[in-house]
Amino acid sequence: MTTSEDLFARAQQLIPGGVNSPVRAFRSVGGSPFFVKSARGATLTTADDRELIDFVCTWGPAIHGHNNPVIREAIRKALDDGTSFGTPNPYEVEMAELLTEFVPSIKKVRMCNSGTEATMSAIRLARGFTSRDKIIKFAGCYHGHSDSLLIKAGSGALTHGHPDSAGVPAAFAQETIVLPFNDRAAVEDAFAANPGAIAGIILEPYPANVGLIRPDEGYLNFLREITARHGSILIFDEVMTGFRLARGGVQEIEKITPDLTTLGKIIGGGLPVGAFGGRADIMDYLAPEGPVYQAGTLSGNPLAMAAGIAALKLLNEAGVYDRLEGLGQQISAAMRAALTAKGLAHQVPQTGSMWCTYFTDTLVRDLPSAQTTDADLFGRFFRDCLAAGVYLPPSAYEACFISTAHEGSAIDRACDIMTTTIKNL
Repeated sequence: MTTSEDLFARAQQLIPGGVNSPVRAFRSVGGSPFFVKSARGATLTTADDRELIDFVCTWGPAIHGHNNPVIREAIRKALDDGTSFGTPNPYEVEMAELLTEFVPSIKKVRMCNSGTEATMSAIRLARGFTSRDKIIKFAGCYHGHSDSLLIKAGSGALTHGHPDSAGVPAAFAQETIVLPFNDRAAVEDAFAANPGAIAGIILEPYPANVGLIRPDEGYLNFLREITARHGSILIFDEVMTGFRLARGGVQEIEKITPDLTTLGKIIGGGLPVGAFGGRADIMDYLAPEGPVYQAGTLSGNPLAMAAGIAALKLLNEAGVYDRLEGLGQQISAAMRAALTAKGLAHQVPQTGSMWCTYFTDTLVRDLPSAQTTDADLFGRFFRDCLAAGVYLPPSAYEACFISTAHEGSAIDRACDIMTTTIKNL
């Protein structure tokens, strides 16, 4: 049997750090990564034949669990007709119809291949539409690894202590204004200091690459108002939260209408995908209608579209979001009770099928307060949970995800493992 240790040793000789995405290297939590050979439902099976209850869920897409039979069958049927055409195909039209139905702020949509492509393209479109250069983003919000946005980012950039990546030209960084989240005065000051120069604001409406942070009451409405007042574009990055927290994402929950929305994860059903859409007048600035160029050979790939269509249709089942909310509440309540009994400083924010654990008493509402969490204690918690059969994101600054496949014995066993681990910390 080829073990994870064997595979990692081989990978390190050929792949930087032995991984194809930095957070997978386990550098911030200690130990070596495991390799997965199969997954089904709520469970991963490692190369070492260990079964793990999975709360990473492919970093969000697996809302229906791994290897869902409905999604697998949709991919099989699409595969019978080919893997890629390089032409328009019927699946991408059906996907566009579903996205505009689920997310009313999206009047037109363009498919791409990743969340990074979606946010990069949305920024270019906002700049092209407004004829302005500057973009506001918020410290700790992660929008992929394009040059304009990998500045004081969350996710792996935060975990590895390099929020300002090498290789990003200073001239690019100067066009990105980074502000603290939940700080109205900072936004007002930025617009006052850059009159007529700010193309737009991009944000995760619920930042989920620095744990899970909720906006202050009225904050998203404030961003909607100030961008409209200054003729700037409001971009909601719902790559993580889209379709996971509600059919229409955070904008449905908070009743906010952004100008543009970026999407990914779930609309690929586990295959690589991204999309961005919004107001028709803005989207019509894209080539071939307008002057803003964006393209992709594999955009609208039939396999990814077929998988995503199946995933979205499953979300139309009655009560699915109530069920996911119940699972989230079960986990977060169990965690809070165990942490309180142990006497550990903690916060366990949870919304629907997303939650995280901060080991701090400081109210987390932005990047600096999130960084007060005890990352070393989280590392111990992560390793002990993993040893007992529960896989959490290997970073103190990532959200956990739940799927419908966790219902029943998986969620009960996971709660028992995590609460017992807390007692023994």
